[in-house]
Amino acid sequence: MTHSELILLGDAVWLDYVNSARGRTLAPPDLLPNAQAYARWSQALQLDAGGSADFPLALSFRHQLSALAEALHAGLQPPAASITAINVQLARAPGTHQLTRVSGTWQLRFAPLRPAGTLEAVARSAAATLADPLTFVRQCAAETCSLFFSDNSPNQSRRWCTPALCGQNGQVERRRGQLR
Repeated sequence: MTHSELILLGDAVWLDYVNSARGRTLAPPDLLPNAQAYARWSQALQLDAGGSADFPLALSFRHQLSALAEALHAGLQPPAASITAINVQLARAPGTHQLTRVSGTWQLRFAPLRPAGTLEAVARSAAATLADPLTFVRQCAAETCSLFFSDNSPNQSRRWCTPALCGQNGQVERRRGQLR
């Protein structure tokens, strides 16, 4: 797997992780078919993949996050199993809470004792999306694309994962339909 084979939209790590089983075609290949591909994906995002023994857990976690993305896109409540899976990963990070002063106000922050592993980083990303009421999870509106992205635009009107690819193709298809 080369870096160019990955679909990294940069919106949220957890959605890039979910999108590793989705794509811009009707039958996209799974970009994480084995532990080695998972390790390369983690390395591309500069995350610590951990051992290959965690690969079955990684696939299970991706499945739970996929259900979460689908529910959020549909405007439904997050599935309890997805929240549990996120909390399990968040609980794996050793560290302490610290009170710090930021811009004149006190904030309680978690200070990890070690860098986050891949699944912990993915879980933090999903938790941050859920905690932000101004970020919405959307599925690309292009006919053949099944990728998810986060929409934090002012009026939540973003429709495509990548306007230059899927958005442009959608506009061409609409114009063809109008000309017929």
